[in-house]
Amino acid sequence: MQKTAVMINIKELISRERLQYLVFLGLSLAVMALIGIIYFAGKQPFERFIGGINPLLTGLLIIVLGCILFTFLLSRGLFAIYQKGNLKGLYLSAGLAAILGIIMILVDLKIVFPADTNILFPASLLFYPAIGFFVEIIFHVLPLTLILITLTYFFKNVRYQNILWTSILLVAMLEPAYQTMWMGGQYPLWAVAYVGLHVFFINLFQLLVFKRYDFITMYSFRLVYYLFWHIGWGYIRLRVLF
Repeated sequence: MQKTAVMINIKELISRERLQYLVFLGLSLAVMALIGIIYFAGKQPFERFIGGINPLLTGLLIIVLGCILFTFLLSRGLFAIYQKGNLKGLYLSAGLAAILGIIMILVDLKIVFPADTNILFPASLLFYPAIGFFVEIIFHVLPLTLILITLTYFFKNVRYQNILWTSILLVAMLEPAYQTMWMGGQYPLWAVAYVGLHVFFINLFQLLVFKRYDFITMYSFRLVYYLFWHIGWGYIRLRVLF
């Protein structure tokens, strides 16, 4: 009986939030198409991140995971995949992403990251939109959902806003830790500290955008940042720095 009730609630949610699911489905299909083009072209840029696992299978699993996570978030009315009329958020995200991308380029000119920091052009045009989608689900949507569930379960008497802000701050620390753990001993302490703060600010801003607007705006921020830092500068830096 309880299982039937859950199924009915999910059907009602999908019906009520049809636009949300359609946007996520469209984005997912686009990402899978990009992965498929790269994979069948014989390129293997995903190996750096997922090893020998088939990237198409990885993409499919992450999409299913994302759908499950968003079903929970949408059912609680916490976050949105897409909201109409969010052009202000998109412009704000794109502008700040461009500025931060340019700043990271200046840092690279000073300390010079490894030559293989970026995936080579033209594969980068397909790779970064796909890996950016992976990152948003794994580093943002997944931990944010798990932490919210955990904290609300154990701290029932704490105001939701306090739990939400705590969750956002904790999640914002994950990618900086991942990005800087390989830098120890290779770069000056100031460089490691700056990269950590830089990536933390990016993640914090993205999560705030996710809270204020939607997933699409958060993902768009990463796309613009990648366009400057990984795609554009990734093509130029090999000719300038090496």
